Amino acid sequence: MAKTKQFTISVENRPGAVAEIARTLGDAKVNILALLGTAQGTGGSIELAVDDARRARKALDAARISFRETTAEECELSNKPGALADCLDKLAARGVNLNSIHASVAKGGKKAVLVYTVEAEAKATAAA
Repeated sequence: MAKTKQFTISVENRPGAVAEIARTLGDAKVNILALLGTAQGTGGSIELAVDDARRARKALDAARISFRETTAEECELSNKPGALADCLDKLAARGVNLNSIHASVAKGGKKAVLVYTVEAEAKATAAA
């Protein structure tokens, strides 16, 4: 398990809004490791984990895109039934309450990537 930075960005609920952010980061050579997006009426938000927080911060600032940066945990799981449940059971046993969670895996991939934020970082780190 590794610490990473997660960026939360408020967006308009319109075609291309998320693409503009992805292009801004892509042009700055920032790789998006995980993304979660939700819409609420005319707005929404996205949560991004990236490979280079410093470069992402600089690119978002230059594009005048407002964001909130938080510390998150990133871990790799085996891509098999029950792997996510096993990880979450360990976190729950340590009293870790998740604030956000998103995971992804490429079809046929051997590993999944899980990114989450928690109320108490120390407890989460001990779960790994």
